[in-house]
Amino acid sequence: MSDVVLKIENLGISFGGLKAVSDLNLEIKKKQLYGLVGPNGAGKTTVFNMITGVYQPTTGAFYLDGENLTGKSQEAINHKGIARTFQNIRLFSNMSVIRNVLVGLHHNKEFKCNPFSSMFRLPSFFKSEAKMRKRAKEILRIVGLEEDRNHLACNLPYGKQRKLEIARALATSPKLLLLDEPAAGMNPHETAELMDIIRFIRDEFDMTILLIEHDMKFVSGLCDEITVLSFGTVLAQGDTKTALNDPEVIRAYIGG
Repeated sequence: MSDVVLKIENLGISFGGLKAVSDLNLEIKKKQLYGLVGPNGAGKTTVFNMITGVYQPTTGAFYLDGENLTGKSQEAINHKGIARTFQNIRLFSNMSVIRNVLVGLHHNKEFKCNPFSSMFRLPSFFKSEAKMRKRAKEILRIVGLEEDRNHLACNLPYGKQRKLEIARALATSPKLLLLDEPAAGMNPHETAELMDIIRFIRDEFDMTILLIEHDMKFVSGLCDEITVLSFGTVLAQGDTKTALNDPEVIRAYIGG
């Protein structure tokens, strides 16, 4: 059995004749920490939007564990095992921290409770709710938010809101976790802490992670391999150190 979790073949998308991403090919293996990097406007978030069903690709296909998910809805792709965070934080701001995670757990088959049990508050309903809260606390403990579980999400500092987004994505039990600029806006201490959390998630959950990030120290400290995009096309691909030292990549970042 192949250990490739995500396979992307000739993926591309055009908007009104403008090619935003063109002929993207990559493979990400189980438990790999993989980086998708490039200057602003390179097409990184567009790639995330295609493989989560926000955009429908114009060309190519992508596969999760060998299953073609191209063209499926956002909900169907999430149920198949792809979860993401967003560049711009999208939490349920007026709900508690733990409630945000419980929303994610409701997508999980393990915690499904039949409508009859829920309507009449049967013992099976309370058993399922208790099990969900226990799991939510475990996930919050992993990202360092268990003590904040009863706070409103909107009252968390920015760095903690970023961690809560990761916790909510984890609650859906994904096979592939997509992190869109997870360290954006964090101070050096928070960034170092986040790196440890991401490594722990990879090891503890056997998780495969694809991340977008502008902080190259963060990327080189975490990612085994990267793909570098510029204007929607691949500039370099492979071992992180080698790709970041490619002359074409350096030119794309600093000009000239």
